[in-house]
Amino acid sequence: MWSDWKEQIERCPKIRQGLLWEYDLKDFDWQYMRALVVERVIERGWAEDYYALFALYGGMDGVRQIIRDEVLLLSDKDIAFVCAAFNLKKEELKCYTRIQNEIPPDKSLPGSERANLLRGHPFLGKD
Repeated sequence: MWSDWKEQIERCPKIRQGLLWEYDLKDFDWQYMRALVVERVIERGWAEDYYALFALYGGMDGVRQIIRDEVLLLSDKDIAFVCAAFNLKKEELKCYTRIQNEIPPDKSLPGSERANLLRGHPFLGKD
């Protein structure tokens, strides 16, 4: 996957504005917001968006490091994808270990509250 990324980044790919719809990209701090940018591309990005990530953040190794150490929230499906695509183990991911530490080990929460914690949205579904 992305074996041609070095050639592709020479074309200066750009991340689609639609992925960051709520931000004014004229004054956007791409370095400060890198975890969010990477998260959005993982969730909704196309191949061109991944090439733009590689150009912005130091190639495959740079993006791998951001995924591992800085991204705070990914779905189970996205975790499985990044582990396969970037040769990572889920236990290495901050987003995975953070959620594991927040879930009570005795699983005493009702199913719906537990599912919301897993999604990282503890207030979803509450009246």
